[in-house]
Amino acid sequence: MSLRISPQITLEDWEMTEQFVRASGPGGQNVNKVASAVELRFEAERSPNLPGPVKSRLRRLAGRRWTKDGAVVIQVDETRSQARNRDIARTRLSELVAKALEKPKRRIPTKPSAGQKRKRIEAKKARGQVKAMRGRIDPAD
Repeated sequence: MSLRISPQITLEDWEMTEQFVRASGPGGQNVNKVASAVELRFEAERSPNLPGPVKSRLRRLAGRRWTKDGAVVIQVDETRSQARNRDIARTRLSELVAKALEKPKRRIPTKPSAGQKRKRIEAKKARGQVKAMRGRIDPAD
């Protein structure tokens, strides 16, 4: 079952591997019996469906979830249902890749206006004036 991210990008089955492990935490005997937690591994670096810039943005967004060999690992053990955890993991992966698809807007550096510059200088002069008036008063006057 491939994962559709956008009209242009679809992640194929061979790019993703799922491993089911026993979840930690509360759950009584069920925790010891059932492997309900899912570990979804997406081979992002080797994926032919993702362009280079998207891969680099994905690496930055994934953070600690990005492995040395260029895979994104998503672990989910939120629910007691294996199928539900699997759906959550796939949703998170698709959201992460969709976020990496968005090209960040370039920041256009702005300059302060002439009025702002003038105001700043006047404020500095006024403050300097206040400080210049401080100090000892000469008794000879």
